[in-house]
Amino acid sequence: MNSQVIFLQEFLKHPRQVVSVIPSSRFLERRIVELAETRSAQTVVELGAGVGGTTRAILRAMSPEARLLSIEINRQFCALLRRIEDSRLTVHCGSAQELREILSLYGLPAPDVVVSGIPFSMIGRGMGSRIIETISSVLAAEGRFVAYQVSNLVENLARPLLGPARVEVELLNIPPLRLYRWEKQTA
Repeated sequence: MNSQVIFLQEFLKHPRQVVSVIPSSRFLERRIVELAETRSAQTVVELGAGVGGTTRAILRAMSPEARLLSIEINRQFCALLRRIEDSRLTVHCGSAQELREILSLYGLPAPDVVVSGIPFSMIGRGMGSRIIETISSVLAAEGRFVAYQVSNLVENLARPLLGPARVEVELLNIPPLRLYRWEKQTA
């Protein structure tokens, strides 16, 4: 079945988890890759990978020796992600709350980049705060965290740990989304 049809079906089943009726546009994908500077990263983590459009864009931009860990909670989306044939990709079906344990499970170092499509406005402040705390704690020094969102809740959750965000808007996406970028400062 077509990934866009599966995406729509999963939106109808889990609207608080999927949030949009269609996957990210190629314009948004390109902007995410540029903002995250994935070309220079050795370890990239993608949270809320969906049907894999952003995953493929990240893989196209990554160096041949880099690794991408895509974490997705939706089992249908995990099945689609596992069809992507690229030895640099590891797909984990589970929760972003377990990021530290998942990195350890696959023997991956601190990520240089974490990209998140998780709908922070739909998962609740408590869970969102725990995910942001985990991202902040595992991110490599000078690592980048990029989140693409409908609302600004992620900015409010991340500011105490990561400081103010660089914010951009991608209008060529349905719905238009804000992109937030933080860089972890060394102590």
